[in-house]
Amino acid sequence: MENIMSSKLFTTRQGTVLLGVIAAVIAAIALIVYLSHYRSSVKNSGAAIQVLVAEKLILKDTPGDVIRTNPSYYQTQSIARSNVQTGAFVDPATLAGKVALTDISPGQQLTAADFGPASGLSTQLNPRQRAVVVALGSPQEVGGQIGPGSHVDVWVTSSAQGSNGVSKPTAKLLFQNMSVLTAGTGGGNVTLRASPRQAGQLIYASSNAQIWLVLRPTIGTIEKKPPVISASNVTGS
Repeated sequence: MENIMSSKLFTTRQGTVLLGVIAAVIAAIALIVYLSHYRSSVKNSGAAIQVLVAEKLILKDTPGDVIRTNPSYYQTQSIARSNVQTGAFVDPATLAGKVALTDISPGQQLTAADFGPASGLSTQLNPRQRAVVVALGSPQEVGGQIGPGSHVDVWVTSSAQGSNGVSKPTAKLLFQNMSVLTAGTGGGNVTLRASPRQAGQLIYASSNAQIWLVLRPTIGTIEKKPPVISASNVTGS
């Protein structure tokens, strides 16, 4: 019975018309679905995305941490999705721990291809900072307990000649809360992050006096006026 009905559907005029109508409906549905997807893709391609764009020339080897913490280096711009470059950064935090691999011109999008992993001390310094090395013995660097990331106070001991011609040994707190970049174990070279002026003072102290580092606690302490310790402070005389 089913075969007879199918035969009539294909051989009769009414059946042919019905099949044509069904085919037209299916084609119309397919066209509607296609147009819907096409319009959606066109709409998405024109949608704007917030990306990071260089505000000024960013030189090769500029640390990403310097860029992300200094808005003068970049700005956020709305750019059509179709014009966004592959790997474009949308969040300044993405620059952490990276360094520019090439010069980046003003107006250029910041992308993953322009940056790589940071290495070397220069990537840990901003334009106002320097890395300075001082040679110390084990006691002077707290028995090897100081390492990268430690915060220290810097003391200097020296003997200055007083007005009466008598040598007067003193210990002075030179700097507080300095950052350690690298350190040897059990004595050796210690690299400190410093300003240019602090670097010069540390070099002078290293050549003409003795430097001692004092390890600070991990929880910040209150800065105080740097004291000067002399014999009278120790012996009470």
